[in-house]
Amino acid sequence: MTTSVTTKTDKVLNALQSGRTLSSAQMRSQFGVGNPQAVIQTLRFKGFAIYLNTVTDTKGRSRNVYRLGNPSRAVVAAGYKALSQGTV
Repeated sequence: MTTSVTTKTDKVLNALQSGRTLSSAQMRSQFGVGNPQAVIQTLRFKGFAIYLNTVTDTKGRSRNVYRLGNPSRAVVAAGYKALSQGTV
């Protein structure tokens, strides 16, 4: 019998891939993530385009949320350029 372990990083990624946006506080409370910025950085290093957006609710309060998106052509081009120059 094999059991698979789902890491906190995997849980955050699954939530983002399902279309959710997550704040740092949500990652801490829902997934037990101690350092949300480190989790996001790990996912970015794995090649996921994760963006930080500021959203405002109906009462005018702003908060920052992370979302999974598609990289722009410029970002992809910069990555290929860095690979070709051997800087990555």
